[in-house]
Amino acid sequence: MDVEEFARRALSAGLPEEEARKRLAERIREFKPGAPDAYIDSFATAVMKEVRNTTGLSGDLLSFRGSGVSMGEFGVGSRGTGDFFAHRQIARIIGRTSAAVGVEEMDDAGVVTLPGGQGGPLFQLVCTVDGMHSRLSDFPFLAGFHVTRATLRDVYVMGARPLLLFSDIHVADDGDVAKIFEYTAGICAVGETIGVPLVSGSTLRIGGDMVLGSRMTGCVGSVGVAEHLTARREARPGDVILMTEGAGGGTIATAALYSGFPEVVEHTINLHFLQACEALLASPVLREIHAMTDVTNGGLRGDAHELASTAGCRVVIDEEKVRPLVKREVGELLDELSIDFLGVSLDSLLITTSPGAAGKICKVIEGAGVRVQEVGRVEAGSPGAFLRSGGEISDFSPRFRESAYTPVKVVVDSTHRDIRQMKKAVEEAATAALEKKERIKARLRQEK
Repeated sequence: MDVEEFARRALSAGLPEEEARKRLAERIREFKPGAPDAYIDSFATAVMKEVRNTTGLSGDLLSFRGSGVSMGEFGVGSRGTGDFFAHRQIARIIGRTSAAVGVEEMDDAGVVTLPGGQGGPLFQLVCTVDGMHSRLSDFPFLAGFHVTRATLRDVYVMGARPLLLFSDIHVADDGDVAKIFEYTAGICAVGETIGVPLVSGSTLRIGGDMVLGSRMTGCVGSVGVAEHLTARREARPGDVILMTEGAGGGTIATAALYSGFPEVVEHTINLHFLQACEALLASPVLREIHAMTDVTNGGLRGDAHELASTAGCRVVIDEEKVRPLVKREVGELLDELSIDFLGVSLDSLLITTSPGAAGKICKVIEGAGVRVQEVGRVEAGSPGAFLRSGGEISDFSPRFRESAYTPVKVVVDSTHRDIRQMKKAVEEAATAALEKKERIKARLRQEK
């Protein structure tokens, strides 16, 4: 419950300020039933005053050009075409930088090149950050565990060895302090097992005093070092595509919990992906890997599309070869809930390499106790992703959102506005932000 948002909406709807204050006080009482009436009334009065003082402000620093499109409507965070489009606008605002792998490549992590000490060889510094699954707020240990696996995966798939972890956690005003400890324990359970320390972080309340309830959100980031980069752009025509087994992470855990199958969560608690990558990093065969990514962003649909787009190639996936790599209990859950296994995060490792190296790579991964097999090919041609199923080839583009994997998502996924109109409005808002960036940069340069 965002009390500031409640007040702003009430006033913008034309409600008299005193009536808005009374209604706000009633809502606050629902969340803080034990608080004295005098405190609640004073709190509501103070909120109204702060909202009044910050309404109608203008200028570059105090206002922004809205798009008229909400995050939910556009599917931001839902790993589909809307989300990918929004991220490409972020990349446009950032622009080209000196990074060896920059945001414009839409890869799993960013990379900068640093010189070695005393004239030694150059090395690649890899950095990434992942947000915890928003629906795991009431399961803080799982939230910390799965987001840590996610950020480590993003470092590993760049061919890098992770060196450290950092975290951030925000809990709303009424949230139990124990959530912080559980979240941290989940992070460390992964980090300490794989030998990567958690070294720093931040702990705050969501919205300070303004958000009531117990909702939690946060992120975990990682920094690593690589000598041989395996960015998506390195995929090339003639490559075969290898994929490891997947039991899912935060997404599958969420699907299981909120659909009434909590026992499936146990199958997501493993480090198979990280162990496979550790084995590859310790082997000379790493040098024969062209590109790596993880099957997360909108499932294989999303990642195949992003791989094809970034590498400028045609990617063909064989459906019959992918299905056996989904852990049986997870596959049964997805089938029971009619969730498309190709459009949901499986947390599998995807590798492109030459046909001659595929056998050696598979042997290393299998030596780490992880199943792997060839599931597709990279071909020359116009960039695009395609699915071979039953001998037929069809388009394999991501949908507007990833597969709906909770009852609420099924409802939300059933309605949305015209996509073309929303894209136009979002792009215009991004352009306005980019122009503001340039204006402020010009001002700062003048002040030097």
